[in-house]
Amino acid sequence: MQQEKAIFAGGCFWCMVKPFDQWDGVHDVISGYTGGHVENPTYEIVKQGGSGHYEAVEITYDPSVISYETILNIYWQQIDPTDDGGQFHDRGDSYRTAIFYYTDEQKQQAEKSKKELEESGKFSAPIVTKILPADTFYPAEDYHQDYYKKNEKHYKEDREKSGRDDFIQSVWK
Repeated sequence: MQQEKAIFAGGCFWCMVKPFDQWDGVHDVISGYTGGHVENPTYEIVKQGGSGHYEAVEITYDPSVISYETILNIYWQQIDPTDDGGQFHDRGDSYRTAIFYYTDEQKQQAEKSKKELEESGKFSAPIVTKILPADTFYPAEDYHQDYYKKNEKHYKEDREKSGRDDFIQSVWK
């Protein structure tokens, strides 16, 4: 079995696990932090701001079963790529969107998918999601892992309040 990794920031990491977790070929989706300058950040440090970290998910997948291109398409359909102040009701730098690439091939595919989205006409505002080299990924605390499974009621309430699902429905139907 082959394994590759991909990292995506799409706002609250709780909302970014389930969309990837349910696909064949995806072996693991871990909530965590990346892109900052503080070693071993905690949720409280990241949430306060100033650490430079994004809340993100690290996906381990088998590219012979699910392609990076498919994972990119799943990602774009989970976010508002035109919002550089956060995502939905989660505001601040740690909730910005970004694709973190490990290889030149991932970088090229991410840039291609971003360009295709820009040219699709789906959004009237510019796509602001950054494409950045992968940095150290720090797994979040255990209580954040698989939050949608461990705290199903709170997860559903938070996701509903956020406006994310309404946005996804209106853009991607």
